[in-house]
Amino acid sequence: MNVLSMFDGMSCGRIALERAGIPVTKYFAAEIDKYAIKVAKANYPDTIHVGDVTTVSGDDLPQIDLLIGGSPCQGFSFAGKQLNFDDPRSKLFWEYVRLLKELQPTYFLLENVRMKQQSMDVITEALGVEPVLINSSIVSAQNRPRYYWTNIPMTGLPDDKGIVMRDILETTPVDAHYEAGKHLISGYKGGNQLNPSYKSQANTIHPLDGKSGTLCAGTHGYSNGYVPTSTGLIQIGETAEYQHYKHDQIKRVYHPDGKAPTLLTMQGGNREPKVSTSDTTWRKLTPLECERLQTVPDNYTAHVSNTQRYKMLGNGWTVDVIAHIFKGVDNG
Repeated sequence: MNVLSMFDGMSCGRIALERAGIPVTKYFAAEIDKYAIKVAKANYPDTIHVGDVTTVSGDDLPQIDLLIGGSPCQGFSFAGKQLNFDDPRSKLFWEYVRLLKELQPTYFLLENVRMKQQSMDVITEALGVEPVLINSSIVSAQNRPRYYWTNIPMTGLPDDKGIVMRDILETTPVDAHYEAGKHLISGYKGGNQLNPSYKSQANTIHPLDGKSGTLCAGTHGYSNGYVPTSTGLIQIGETAEYQHYKHDQIKRVYHPDGKAPTLLTMQGGNREPKVSTSDTTWRKLTPLECERLQTVPDNYTAHVSNTQRYKMLGNGWTVDVIAHIFKGVDNG
């Protein structure tokens, strides 16, 4: 099977094809980020990188059996300014449409974020298929609702694996990760990490047995049953102030048996043990834990700096969701 992956990133699509048992003859990747390309090449040396999607022509490619991609979502996301197709990044969606028409692949798949209905309708009309909403929480410890437009036959949603935060955490984060976060609170230049009035994704806290929300590329930590406040740490349920956290994306707190917030693309720190005099520990997720939230193989991204690992994981796909969709491909 010949595949063209647009906006390929670190080649999550290639991992998913492998996981779904679909043999790849040639895998063409349109990507411009040098760090994502480095990771993709390290794991799949035979990947054929073809550069910027705007310069890719169907005439230069062989018959493509599968066209995949997740066009940049910043203009669509409810977390952004919602410029929709006026955002130059989201306009790249039309490059996907162009190549879909030029290549006429047997199968196609487009992934994107939750967005205004008007934008969804534009994409649906352009692709000719209705989207399917799948939350990565079914197969991972991360809440990551995403829409998938595809002509690949699907037999329902993936089975719920029941994975929670506790299942993906490193027992002992490696020394480099620990050292990176030792001075996170005392030396952080952006503000007080434990101050609830500090508006930063880096202030997102989860307890151990909660689920992460959509990955913000490692800016999340967890608290072992406690909530940070301006006066220190309080135990969950001890005060109504917890309700404030429950409705704030930035400071939301999760139960250890729940999910993490959605990974985004900002850099995160790591661990600061014994933030208070209690036995509570607080730290950020490590890059390896973010890989697990995206169901990417352990250390798949360990070829670049942690900053770049967090970024590409936040931009990436939840591999097991894509692999489930690919199971509908007839590769016989």
